[in-house]
This record gives sequence, structure tokens and C-alpha cells, in this order.
Amino acid sequence: MIKKIREFILGKGIGGESVRYLIVGGLTTLVNFSVFVLMHEVLGFDDFVSNMVSIPLSILFAYVANKLFVFNWRCATRTELFLEFVKFVGSRLLTMALEVGAVRLSVSVLHINATLGKAVSQVLVVILNYIISKLLVFRRSDNDSDNSTSS
Repeated sequence: MIKKIREFILGKGIGGESVRYLIVGGLTTLVNFSVFVLMHEVLGFDDFVSNMVSIPLSILFAYVANKLFVFNWRCATRTELFLEFVKFVGSRLLTMALEVGAVRLSVSVLHINATLGKAVSQVLVVILNYIISKLLVFRRSDNDSDNSTSS
């Protein structure tokens, strides 16, 4: 049974990839949320400053974890690596803007606690980030069916 679970999580294909993405997404959310709570609730920074620190830290964590663990992705050249990083960070900045806006909306318009607004926004962000990563950043072309073997 343990072998089947290991194969499901680490296996190739969409099943294993999805499970790995959920694990990494959960860890990324934990990094994001923990830094936010530490800064906002413990250290007393406002929600905007707390987001502006927690989100970039989680983006860096997510890039490395998604590249190596989720998509098992390797770049053949430094130029490819640079472009991949730019696409990843650019897409995460887009979802960061959505996240910051959602928290601000939660606090100022809906009068919801910033921490609760942050938690709710994470669901949308995780889904959007997977779609963007899969379709734009770590996309395999038709003639590159096994990018993981590139160095």
C-alpha cells in the first residue's frame, strides 16, 4: 500500500503532478500565511506591508519547489532558465496583485478580518497559479515530451 501511495505521489503524469502540486501549494501557502501572520498579528505591521513581504518569499519558495519537485523541470541554457524565471515571477506578481486586492477588499469594503481575507484569497491564488504554471511556465512542447532529461 505504501508503494502504491509513493507511486501515486511521485509518479509521472497528471496524477502524481497534481498531488505534488497540492503538496507544494500547501507548503507555499504555509510560508506565505505564516510570514503574513507573524508580521501582521505578532509584529504589528499593516496588512499591505505584511503581504508585500510574505508573498515574494513564498514566490521564491514556490519557484524552486515547482521546478524541481512538481514539474521536474530542467533548462538547457541559462537563457531558458532566465526566461522561465521571468515568466514564473511575472505570473506570480499578477496573482499577488489579485491577492493583495482581495485582502484590501476584505478589510476596507467587506469589513472582514485581514487574516480571514488572506485565507480565503489563497484558494483562488493556488488554483490560478497551477493553471498558469502548467500552461505558461513549465509547458512541454510537442517536440519536447521529456524536458526533465535536459541538463
